[in-house]
Parts: sequence; structure tokens; C-alpha cells
Amino acid sequence: MALNFFDQFASPVLLSIPLIAIALAIPWILYPKPAPRWLNNRLLSLSCQFMIRTTSQLLSPLNTRGHKWALLFMSLMVYLMTLNMLGLLPYTFTPTTQLSFSMGLALPLWLGTVIIGMWNQPTESLGHLLPEGTPTLLIPVLIIIETISLFIRPLALGVRLTANLTAGHLLIQLIATAAFVLLPLMPAVAILTTVLLVLLTLLEVAVAMIQAYVFVLLLSLYLQENT
Repeated sequence: MALNFFDQFASPVLLSIPLIAIALAIPWILYPKPAPRWLNNRLLSLSCQFMIRTTSQLLSPLNTRGHKWALLFMSLMVYLMTLNMLGLLPYTFTPTTQLSFSMGLALPLWLGTVIIGMWNQPTESLGHLLPEGTPTLLIPVLIIIETISLFIRPLALGVRLTANLTAGHLLIQLIATAAFVLLPLMPAVAILTTVLLVLLTLLEVAVAMIQAYVFVLLLSLYLQENT
């Protein structure tokens, strides 16, 4: 029984063909396309307002050179948000619960921010490894600690996204299983468990949206240090 709880995180395969490619491509089909008219419909207008406000919030700490990442940040956030939300539907697969997928996004983007910092302002980027006013005896220790923390950043990005979504999916399945088991034995407790399941599902919807925003927000903070 315990092993079945983790079957939902296995990559689905049909006729020896992995279906993760379909799960990654479906969100692009669902996005509305801009209309050629002067006035858009309510859905497009609402999405445009959401994009504008979120972009201004993300890019407000960055200078002008960092604004070139606006399209990448917003595309990534909307894409991750859609993947997380679609993964909450029954009989679906969530690619962001795979650590390999999350690390495949986090590592190149983090490395891009580091390369930009080393290319444009190497002195300032290396200066982050040693805080100002550090005693002489602590300089080697702090440089080692800051270097380790720098290389841990992509791991923290990928693990944070995967762990939060995996934990939420496991809790939903555990509580749903408990509700089914308790229904013939204790109907009142089963109803309370179902109410808890609905509340947890709403919380997981919020987590799916927040984690996509946090992923992009941390990338923008890393970019801020290197621009």
C-alpha cells in the first residue's frame, strides 16, 4: 500500500513511449492567443493585467540591464504555474514533481545569472563572496562558506519546487484514502475528513501558484546580484 502512494510520481509510459513530453507540451496549447481586434475579451484583458503587475513587481529591484529577462521570467512563471495546476487534476502527471525536471530548469538559469555577473561586473560578483569589514582570520572561512552557498542555490531552487508539490500530492492521496476507508466504518469522521480534503486541495492550489512565483522571484534576486 505504501508503495502505491508513490506511483503517481512515476513517469507514465504507453507502448514503451514516455508521455512526459505530452505533459510538457499541453500547457502551451491551453494558452489563449492574442486577438487581432482593438479590444480583447475579458480573459485576455485579465491575463494582460496579471502579466503587467507581476512583471513590474519582479523587475522593480533590477536595473535596466536586468529588464531583458522579463519575457523569460514571465513565460517561465506562467508555464510552471500551469504545470502545477494541471497536475492537481485526476489522472494527470505533474512534471514538476520530478527532481530532474526542476533541476534542469534551475541549473541553467542560475548558471546564466552567474555568467552574466562574471562577464559584466566580475569585481562586484566576486565581492559577494567576502562581506565588507571581515576580520583577516575569517576571510578564508567566509570565502569557502559563501562559495558553497553559491553552488547550493540551484539545488535549493529545484528541491524547493519538487518537495512542496510532492508533499502536497502525498497528503491529498493519504487523506483521500483515509476518507474512503472510514466511509463504511465511521461516516461522520469520513465526512469531516472529506471537508479537510477539500480545504487541503484549495491550499494545494495556492501552493502550486506560489511555488511558481517563488521560483522566478529567487531567480530575479540572483540576477539582481549580478547586474
